[in-house]
Amino acid sequence: MAKIGLAGATAIGLGAIIGAGIFVLSGTTINLAGSGALIAFIITGIVAVIIALELGELSSEMPKETGASYSFTYNAFGSELGFIGGVLLYLGYVAGVSTIALGFGTYLSSAFGIGSQLYTYAFSVLLVIGLTLINYRGIKSTANTDLVLVLFKIIVLLIFVAFAVLYGKWATTQIFGFFSNGTGGIFSASVIALFAYAGFQSIASLTPDLKGGGRTAAKAIIISVIVSMILYVAVTISLLALVPGNKFGLVANPLSYALSSVSAPSWIFILITIGALVATTSATLSMMVGGSRTLYQMSVDGLLPKRFLKTNWAKAPINSILLTAALGILFLFSGNIYIIAAISNFGILFSFLLTGLALIKMRRIRNHYKEKKGLLGSHTMVSFKDVFQMPLYPYLPIIGIVAILVFFYAFPNAVISTGVALTFATIIVYYVIREIKNRPVVKIRFFD
Repeated sequence: MAKIGLAGATAIGLGAIIGAGIFVLSGTTINLAGSGALIAFIITGIVAVIIALELGELSSEMPKETGASYSFTYNAFGSELGFIGGVLLYLGYVAGVSTIALGFGTYLSSAFGIGSQLYTYAFSVLLVIGLTLINYRGIKSTANTDLVLVLFKIIVLLIFVAFAVLYGKWATTQIFGFFSNGTGGIFSASVIALFAYAGFQSIASLTPDLKGGGRTAAKAIIISVIVSMILYVAVTISLLALVPGNKFGLVANPLSYALSSVSAPSWIFILITIGALVATTSATLSMMVGGSRTLYQMSVDGLLPKRFLKTNWAKAPINSILLTAALGILFLFSGNIYIIAAISNFGILFSFLLTGLALIKMRRIRNHYKEKKGLLGSHTMVSFKDVFQMPLYPYLPIIGIVAILVFFYAFPNAVISTGVALTFATIIVYYVIREIKNRPVVKIRFFD
């Protein structure tokens, strides 16, 4: 099977990042923070860059792994924390598929002037089914599809920015009055904005299929985060130029709302709608890739049944793809999109926390390996050759971990309750399976 180059890997990352976040969440951040939304996207963009550097180093250190944060946690800390982190990350991906696919269905129903929820769900289900077929054709086909979609939506966003440059009101107070809604508004908006960047983790699951392996993964992750950060900031500034932050309501279509405020021509409304449909399609596809590959890797590591190892002629993990699609569709009909989004947010953010901790642990293992060369222990999937190293270690990982803990603190109570319940349920499932399989308990003495 032909391997994916840097452009294809970056496209999958951008496909996951530039989705519902920029076409939907940008309006929510402005509603919360006013002009301070610009600061929120910059702050979260910096945190995303730190996480991207961590994923880049770990991907280059574990070039044969496809489980992204799950694999890094598993190799650093073992099966217990690996299982917990893997399940939560997988649920985050699946819930992300449902949330973004529902956004696609909503946009398409609106485009056709259909108010019935039945059609919204039907369009969402058809999207998941169609993307399942693309996934079945293998990762190379997925990357090529994502590359075309990403290029189109970037062009759409640049056209929107160009329109705002020509017709926006570039008053300094309108765009740069950062604290109009107070620091609390910026803080709340930052929590939401972080998830607009979350999809870049999908690249880390592609490392074995990339030309250049881990180093290509590292480059693609960093490029996708920086490009998306630039676009997010540019679009946010453009929105504020078209509509003052204090007049921005809680709207699900912020770009169209901003265009309507200046009586933009109909052709650009149509273009933005198409761009939103493409963006949600691309992001859903990337989430399905990340989810199915996490499931596959957990099966490789023996934490899930071997049936998820089954691949087709294109080396696509067909059972993992099928389950991810089925659960994504099932979540659509749960009746509470807020809870679905909460599961996605909690699972992915938790995986970012584990990534930072795994990086610190793997650095210690690497240093031990250098001192006593040849002693890899159980870390058989780890390679210490040609590893990309993130700069400013350990300061950046510590900053990233603290920032994520702060974001957790800022979660609404309902989100924290759902996430904690899922975590405890996963712990219980792990120990029940271990007892059924009669696996020995590993005892560690901290003190003699």
